[in-house]
Amino acid sequence: MSRLKLFSLDTGADFAGRVAAALGEPLARHEERCFADGEHKVRPLDDVEGADVFLVQSLYRDRCSSVDEKLLRCLFFIGALRDAGAARITAVIPYLCYGRKDRRTKLRDPLPTRYLASLFEAMGTQVVVTLDAHNQAAFENAFRCRTLHLLAEPLLLEFAIRRLASEQRSVVVLSPDEGGIKRVEKLRQALSERLGRPVTTAFVEKHRDGERLTGGTLVGEVRGAVVLIVDDLIASGTTLYRAGEAAQKAGAQSLLALASHGQFSADAYTNLAHLPLEVVAITNSLPQLDLPEHFQLLDCAPLLAEAIRRLHDSGPVSELTL
Repeated sequence: MSRLKLFSLDTGADFAGRVAAALGEPLARHEERCFADGEHKVRPLDDVEGADVFLVQSLYRDRCSSVDEKLLRCLFFIGALRDAGAARITAVIPYLCYGRKDRRTKLRDPLPTRYLASLFEAMGTQVVVTLDAHNQAAFENAFRCRTLHLLAEPLLLEFAIRRLASEQRSVVVLSPDEGGIKRVEKLRQALSERLGRPVTTAFVEKHRDGERLTGGTLVGEVRGAVVLIVDDLIASGTTLYRAGEAAQKAGAQSLLALASHGQFSADAYTNLAHLPLEVVAITNSLPQLDLPEHFQLLDCAPLLAEAIRRLHDSGPVSELTL
């Protein structure tokens, strides 16, 4: 492949810098300008003609810009890279927005996941890389270009092994809803093999009607156990809180939470403060400011750097998805 060029927008440059350091490549230069009328311009300053270009950018809301503004800048920048002659453009999006609305649940519902895919493809994206999409099948089916779905499971597994290596009590891996059962079962199998003893699973029944959650029945045995609540995303913290509360009422002795992404929107910290969580471990796919003391960050930058390296060198990259 041609020479590698690694870019990031200004918001997200800190994380992209970690990816660049792990990759051993510098971040390429770009320019972002905002105009008085609210419009903006973003362009590469380094020459990208004939280059293998990677744009590292999570899509999320922060204090400075909305998720839609980040998305539009990302798309416009991809268009500028294409027009400047990039040979291939790969969008590396650790946290992909609009991933939770992947099917119709009401009459005339939109399908933002599919619309998002169409936008990236229309601007010239040839490969899309993400970390633990909310629904892997929906993510892969939405895109017609090549996709790479990376897993945070190895990071969560290694963290769990370090915490539980000397643990004598029984261990249960708990899914906070039925949708995460496959994710939890895969982690359970790996955890049981590494610990050399049985690990069981459980899940909590959950029903959603708009923003309202119902259910809460725990299926499985957690009495006297160390319970690992595993999910792909902590947003408002309500789902995690309900799962932890159900496990606590069922007699769990210790609660730990593991998640791929930490969004922590609305009253998330307040909700989680009511649970006796020993630790909440998340990756740094989203920037985290002023985390509570018992929260821990797991660095996913080396994983993304390895994916970029293998894509640039033409593989093997598939093993990072299993």
